[in-house]
Amino acid sequence: MSVPPPSVSDMTRHWINTVSLEHVRRGVEGGFTQAEHGRDTRLRALRPGDRIAFYSPRTALRSGDPLQQFTALGTVTGAEPYQVEVTSDFRPWRLEIAFEDVSPAPIRPLLEELAFITDPKRWGFPFRRGLFEIDASDMDVVADAMRAS
Repeated sequence: MSVPPPSVSDMTRHWINTVSLEHVRRGVEGGFTQAEHGRDTRLRALRPGDRIAFYSPRTALRSGDPLQQFTALGTVTGAEPYQVEVTSDFRPWRLEIAFEDVSPAPIRPLLEELAFITDPKRWGFPFRRGLFEIDASDMDVVADAMRAS
């Protein structure tokens, strides 16, 4: 008995990128994401069709106010990361994203529903990884919350 090849939806991966709101807004305006302070390492794992949610712990990188919200949602459209020159000493890697029109969703009401949150007392720990993979059911929880707001 032969096994059918996986469908496209079976191959779709799901990601969260931890990014300040200020940087998320730049990405939405430009149709891209960055990760790991502009390095391309983890971006290379993403493929066209993958879904990505953005979690913003703060409004700005270092001095921003606490936010703790999912702030953007999209689908990877770029096949490979590309490098841009922002300044002479900062040339980050980016990946093209098609963003959805959604509303921010606070994380706290979702904590009990997210499988990647294994310790509710230390729920912020997974986000320290920056860009990380989650399962489809967790992505659905986040996406539904953002679309319902």
